[in-house]
Amino acid sequence: MEPSISRSTPVAASAEDVWSLVSDLPRMGEFSPENIGGYWVDCSGPAVGAKFRGTNRNGAKQWSTKATVVECVPGRLLTFDVHSPIGVRVSRWSYVIEPTDTGCVLTENWYRVGNWFVRRFLGPKVTGRQDRPGFNVESIEHTLAAVKAYAER
Repeated sequence: MEPSISRSTPVAASAEDVWSLVSDLPRMGEFSPENIGGYWVDCSGPAVGAKFRGTNRNGAKQWSTKATVVECVPGRLLTFDVHSPIGVRVSRWSYVIEPTDTGCVLTENWYRVGNWFVRRFLGPKVTGRQDRPGFNVESIEHTLAAVKAYAER
């Protein structure tokens, strides 16, 4: 499956240091313009099958999601599927880290997997965002810049 949106940035930090930031999903609220954090459910961190409960905010609208890690290669890859509180799969997110001579390249991918009901009705009603792909381009670029700035300081 090809990502709907993919953005990358070089980071002057080790792949392991960048991994520690993007795989700490409860901390993602420090980097994301929409996610405000969350917690691991019945586990202490990322592994295939691990579950995470996240909270997001857009102005006065706030909602929670359930995520399940579907790929996990420490230091290199973290992919998780996101479901609405009622169990509807709404997206897939992935962080890919490729080591380089000067640090690494961090790529964030978003896969649009929701059906027409999610895209046209549920998503906009719950999140207040009519143009999810348009927002996610900005959101991914913001998140990558924030992770890069933190990792490089």
